[in-house]
Amino acid sequence: MTILHADSNHPVLLQQLEAAGHQNIEAYNQSEQEILENQHLYDGIVIRSRFKIDKAFLDAAPNLKFIARVGAGLESIDVEYAEKRGVKLFSAPEGNRNAVGEHALGMLLSLFNKLNQADRQVREGLWYREANRGVELEGKTVGIIGYGNMGKSFAKKLQGFDVKVLCFDILEGVGDEYAQQVGIEEFRRKCDVVSLHTPWTPETNQMIDTAFIEAFKKPFWLLNTARGKSVVTEDLVAALHNKKILGAGLDVLEYEKGSFESLFSEATEMPKALQELLVMPNVMLSPHVAGWTVESHKKLADTIAHKIIDHFKDL
Repeated sequence: MTILHADSNHPVLLQQLEAAGHQNIEAYNQSEQEILENQHLYDGIVIRSRFKIDKAFLDAAPNLKFIARVGAGLESIDVEYAEKRGVKLFSAPEGNRNAVGEHALGMLLSLFNKLNQADRQVREGLWYREANRGVELEGKTVGIIGYGNMGKSFAKKLQGFDVKVLCFDILEGVGDEYAQQVGIEEFRRKCDVVSLHTPWTPETNQMIDTAFIEAFKKPFWLLNTARGKSVVTEDLVAALHNKKILGAGLDVLEYEKGSFESLFSEATEMPKALQELLVMPNVMLSPHVAGWTVESHKKLADTIAHKIIDHFKDL
């Protein structure tokens, strides 16, 4: 097959596809329009998040057999229309699940022990010991919303901390030896920490709002290494002010572009809620890099290469 690569990835992807007899076309510097105009020439396309693949794109690609996203989700693709057209879809959540699990754990431990705040203060010559008294993870109940690849990885990382791990998922029977699956009422009653590991869908869009937060029996810590639009920032800030949420570790933000390469959708004034969030000492932020490690870079490419090769080898 002739495969177009719209984004650069680890070289192992090109190497393995070429070794399997496929032709790679590297189009990293081509615009979306240029790629669109020539899409009829390709049998497959490999993307990350540079642009969306919608109905118009798919209609311009009559020979397209597959779309492969070197990442965990498929939200940049019109999945329903692609499947209707018989286009095979590949993603690679297996490739960065370990990285996401480690990042979530790192954020949680840093928040509990005020490590970012303490580090900044010591560098400024301040030695505030009581103000940086930490909280121990032992004995807490950690709740995971979305118990797929990422949620399971985080739960596994929590073993050895003497915590109880609960999970809530729209699918039944996903609990395992690392997390007990419970209903939403028990989840809200028991959790001290809530960690999001859900894809972006209409159901998860703005899922964490005031009503969701107020339904919890206890104040809790929030982690989001999933998708920024799942959390209403204004409501999160209000909950941080009233201490319904004790602290937040956010690898993703509501205001990111769909490509995940920038914070804002356009050059506009920074939203007030984000301005407040940026100066809160009990909030830790990172630029959508939870799954972005040296190791996951290769794992993601390797996973996609194997999926493409294995699927088409006998066709």
